[in-house]
This record gives sequence, structure tokens and C-alpha cells, in this order.
Amino acid sequence: MSTTEATTTTPFGKIKIRTSGLVFCGTEVALLRRERPNSVHYTTVGGNVLPGEALPDALTRELKEELNLDPEHVAGAELLWLMDARLERPGPTPSPRKLHLIYRMHITPEIRAQLATEEYDELPDGGHEVGHVEWVDYRKTADLPLFPPIGDALAQLPSPDAPVASFELPGGRTATTPGSDLQIRRPGDPEHRLGVAAPQPDGITAHAGVPVSSNLDRSHRSLIGGRAACAYN
Repeated sequence: MSTTEATTTTPFGKIKIRTSGLVFCGTEVALLRRERPNSVHYTTVGGNVLPGEALPDALTRELKEELNLDPEHVAGAELLWLMDARLERPGPTPSPRKLHLIYRMHITPEIRAQLATEEYDELPDGGHEVGHVEWVDYRKTADLPLFPPIGDALAQLPSPDAPVASFELPGGRTATTPGSDLQIRRPGDPEHRLGVAAPQPDGITAHAGVPVSSNLDRSHRSLIGGRAACAYN
């Protein structure tokens, strides 16, 4: 096989990293709600790491851009979960692979009152898609069309600051097709298997990825500094 052929046909040859923050205030967590003509879906606050950008810098930048959360309030963010998503999209471009690094942090009601209520994603045509910041009780996220699909794991936390038993997320296979609404298959549904998957808002198909090792010491998951406190309901 020629180098050119291998380059154009090998899937998952390109890896992207996405950092996102689960920003808690009490039992509520900040999510972005995006509305489209035929569907509504939610995303965690975050985005792709830029070339050469450090992970803490990427998380801090995304939280500032999308939530207007100042860097000092990101202090103590804990790396909670890792999701390895292998995505297939139509066309000749090799299918990408995306690693989702999901951090957790806590803020006070006073800080929450100063945060953004809307976020604007720039579109290829120069327009913008509006994301509405919605504070959702984390225990009610299991039924949300959430990207990445962490709703089940999030809703099962005993409390907002509870430790997790495994760094590896359980996942269900999720599929979308160009022009269709998001369809989420949860653990226990047909075609579910261990691994991870991610619904994509631009119409691609996501397959479960390879589970990652959970043998990470929790002391190595802290991002920077301490954290603010918020009373739990």
C-alpha cells in the first residue's frame, strides 16, 4: 500500500483533544443547550485544545470564552473522567479520534451570578450558533441528549464532590447521520458495548473506543491550586 493510500484511507489517524469543565454550584452543573430546527442537545462547557497549548491553559481559556469564568475560579479543577471517542464521518477525509478530558470544579452562588448566560459558536458561513447556559440538577442528566454522553455517569454520583470509582467512563454506542436528529443509545440498549462513544452536532457516526486504564492516582488529577466551596442541597 502506498503512503498516499494509507494516509487517505486509515481511520482515526488524526487525534484531537477536548477539555471540558463540569462547573458545579451546589447540586447544579452548567451545561450549554443548543437548539436546532429538529432537535435540542446539550454539551459540556469546553472545546478543542489548540496546537501547542497546555491542557490547563486550554481548560481555562474555554471556560473564560464560554462561561466567562475567571482563571482564579478554575483553581483546583480535578480531572474526573477520560473518554476515548472514535468518530466516523462521511466523505474522503479519514475519520478522527477525540480524547475528552472532563474536569470538575465548584463555585459559589456569588460567582455564578456573574457568569455568562449565552455562548456563541462561530459557523463556517460567518454566522453564530447560540448556546444557552443552563444550570441543571446533575441527578437529572441521565435523560439529556448530552455531548459527550456522560449523563448516566454524572447522574449516578452520590454527591457533587463524590470520588469516582473508575477514571474510565462507561459508554453506549451513539450514532447520528447527516441531517438527522441526535440519537443516543445508552448502556443496556442494543449494540451497547464497553468503551465510549460521542454524538456529534454536525452529523457524524460515533463508535465505541478502546477503554483507557483507570489506574491513576487521584493525587495526579488536580489541575491547579485549591477550590471554592458551595453548599450542597
